[in-house]
Amino acid sequence: MNGAPLPRSFFDAPVETVAPRLLGSVLVHTTADGPVGVRLTEVEAYAGPRDPASHAYKGQTARNAVMFGPPGHAYVYFTYGMHYCANLVCGPAGTASGILLRAGEIVEGRELAAARRPNSSVRDLARGPARLCNALAIARPENGLDVCDPAGALCILPGDPVAPASIRTGPRVGVNGGKDTPWRFWIDGDPTVSVYRPHVPRRRTATRA
Repeated sequence: MNGAPLPRSFFDAPVETVAPRLLGSVLVHTTADGPVGVRLTEVEAYAGPRDPASHAYKGQTARNAVMFGPPGHAYVYFTYGMHYCANLVCGPAGTASGILLRAGEIVEGRELAAARRPNSSVRDLARGPARLCNALAIARPENGLDVCDPAGALCILPGDPVAPASIRTGPRVGVNGGKDTPWRFWIDGDPTVSVYRPHVPRRRTATRA
């Protein structure tokens, strides 16, 4: 896809303001196999030290260091011992806010995305944060990449704007702290939006003496 990426100033604002504006934008990752682009249809905002659901709530660590840097960079983390999830850093350096990319529609490189996610329907290629990363081949090496760099391998393009009346909000998926904060944003009626699931506490398995 052609065009200049979103400017850094786009991300230099409160994360809950940036998140709904990001819907409809296109994230493109270009590898040796070619580019794959996803039109974002669902995102979640996380507000750093002021948000108990954020990875940065308790301060900076080696894992979340990218979140404390300048806006417009990718924060990629590994979860559940098997999946990668991608976020875009927002706000001034030090605020550690980020937007989790939850779901989208593959609009470029669909055959390549399908090869990375065999047996998936078109709707499900990037329906969920782990699937989105699989389809775009986003993993640990992409952590810290500048998505505002027009020459970068990972960039975010403006896409077509989404009418405010088509945007819905609700609680974030699977979080405990701040579980009622309505910072999940999605395009109403889009088939690629993931299914909402509330946080379910893990139960300890009883052991016999």
